[in-house]
Order: sequence, then structure tokens, then C-alpha cells
Amino acid sequence: MNLTLKVWRQANPQAKGKMETYNIKEVSPDMSFLEMMDVLNEQLMAQEIDPIAFDHDCREGICGMCSMFINGEAHGPDRLVTTCQLHMRKFKDGDTITIEPFRAKAFPVIKDLTVDRSSFDRVQQAGGFVSVNTSGNTQDANAIPIDKHDADKAFDAATCIGCGACVATCKNASAMLFVSAKVSQYALLPQGKVEATDRVLNMVKQMDEEGFGNCTNTGACEVECPKGISLENIARMNREYLSASLKG
Repeated sequence: MNLTLKVWRQANPQAKGKMETYNIKEVSPDMSFLEMMDVLNEQLMAQEIDPIAFDHDCREGICGMCSMFINGEAHGPDRLVTTCQLHMRKFKDGDTITIEPFRAKAFPVIKDLTVDRSSFDRVQQAGGFVSVNTSGNTQDANAIPIDKHDADKAFDAATCIGCGACVATCKNASAMLFVSAKVSQYALLPQGKVEATDRVLNMVKQMDEEGFGNCTNTGACEVECPKGISLENIARMNREYLSASLKG
């Protein structure tokens, strides 16, 4: 396939970015999108042009780093996949592909397609954990009976990889799906009940301080989420937040 790529180039956070157009030839339909980007970067370096900066790590749909906004969709036109799992057979010969970074106030651009998502880390650090009793009288987690339905729901929430597709997709750049997944992961388990009140209050407070918007109720976040995190988690977080607020 021969493709035209329109890629966002931005030298640093202070620089004014712009779209640059590149032509790439003989792209195999079996390539992943990141492999295609690797080929493009090799082509650019051969021409002594600065290669395009983009995040990647595992390339197995696990780490969530390979976040690109492709033709107006987070992670591209496929569903339930990250950018590294997107294959070029989803495109046609002669296509023009527009590639941008995830855009949100809380995700400032570092360079080109790479953004700073440390805001997610700070939200997680505000309460997305369970404190462990190390007194010597700890209870084996496997010895605590958990309803199968609750365990399955908690596991579904825990599959969130924190890629930020929900934020990039939402017109308000809301992080509600991400935060609700982290809250739900513990709210459904007995191990998470002890700190439930502080957790949801602290995480929502940190989310607001980072500059994320509020939920738009359009459901685009669930559609674009590579792990299919359900909107039910947002409803659960809202209930947890109301309950925690009433407890004071």
C-alpha cells in the first residue's frame, strides 16, 4: 500500500506545532501501525529529518503507552485494540491518514505524538491502592470469600490500562471512566472497603485538580476504550462518591 500521512510535529511543549505531510510506499497490510511508523522514521532518518517521537513499550496491548489519535479516533478505526494492535489492513491503498497526539489540558504534549500522562499517576496515588496490615496478623487474601459476580466485575474494572483513550475521546476531556475503573476495582472487594470513603473522595478531588472535565454522558469513552471498560463503573463511582460525601 502507498499512503499519505499527516502527522502532528511539535519540537517541545513550548513550541507551536503543525501538521507535516509524508508519503510512505510499499506498506504491508500485515504490519502493525507502530511498525509502519518505524518504517517511516527510518525513511526520515535516511533523509536526515528528525524522527517522529511516539510512545511505545510492550507492543502487546498491555502497557497502554502507544496512544495516538488516528483519523479522529483514539487508537484508530478498530475496536478493543490499542494502537500497537491496529494493523494496516484496516486502511486502503492511497488512503490519507491523520495522526495526532491525545489532546487534553491534563495531557500536555512533550514532543510530536508523545504526551505527559503523569496526571493519571497522581490520581492513582491519591487513593488507587489498598493499605496492607503488616502487623504479623495479616489475613491471606485468598481466604476471604468473594461473590463470583463481584469478583468478575472487579476484574473487568482492573483491566483498565490507563492509556487515556477515554480522555482523548471525550469532548470535555473527562477522566471519569479511568478513575471509576480504579475506584470500582476496590469498591467491589472486601479488601477495599476499609478505605472506600477516603479513596473515592481523594481520587475525584485529584482528578478535578489535574484539570480533567466532567462526564458528558455520551458514552464515547466506552466505545473507544481498548479494554471495553463499562460505563457502569462511572455510575458505581458516583454512588460511592455520594455515600462518602454523606458520611462526611
